[in-house]
Amino acid sequence: MFNYVPTYYYPTFRKTDSLQCTTASVDLNRKLRSLWEQHVFWTRLTVNSIVDGLGDIQPTTARLLRNPSDFAQVLAPIYGAAIASQFEKLLREHLTIAAELVTDLKSGNSTAAADAQKRWYANADEIATFLAQINPYWSKVEWQRMMYEHLRLLTEEVGSRIAKDYVRNVELSDSIEPQALGMADMMTSGIVQQFPSVFQY
Repeated sequence: MFNYVPTYYYPTFRKTDSLQCTTASVDLNRKLRSLWEQHVFWTRLTVNSIVDGLGDIQPTTARLLRNPSDFAQVLAPIYGAAIASQFEKLLREHLTIAAELVTDLKSGNSTAAADAQKRWYANADEIATFLAQINPYWSKVEWQRMMYEHLRLLTEEVGSRIAKDYVRNVELSDSIEPQALGMADMMTSGIVQQFPSVFQY
């Protein structure tokens, strides 16, 4: 584990000199981009399976729920097992609430869907707060903005799938991917700035 000071409260990014691309920083970015790509890819497949009642719901959902554990494996060497485990827990809650929401929307249970969506956004707030506390270069406001946009796009994607508007559904998927990669890049930037000596080569 790297030298880690646990709690920070910065409302916006702390500015530093431009980051240099090194082998270590590029490798970290590659890993995080892959994980966020997998996050939205398996989320999309799980949504489609639930909405269309496909026979692969269980294995597809199980693969999606492996994503938080994969994130934890990347973060543990940097922040330690406890911090990585907490992020894993929050991200798994994000995914399980999303599955609830999709099921409720499909069944037309508006009351349950409203409750799930409320808990979904509360979870996004928890994620943003948590990330801002462990890294001085991550802004709670910016992470909250990114998470809210992620939820908005996914909600629209679910709605278009339920409505069988497949053209719009594909268009939304094309928007979701670069937005997720933006979160990967923001995550990379913060880590590299927080631990510059680790990523200098």
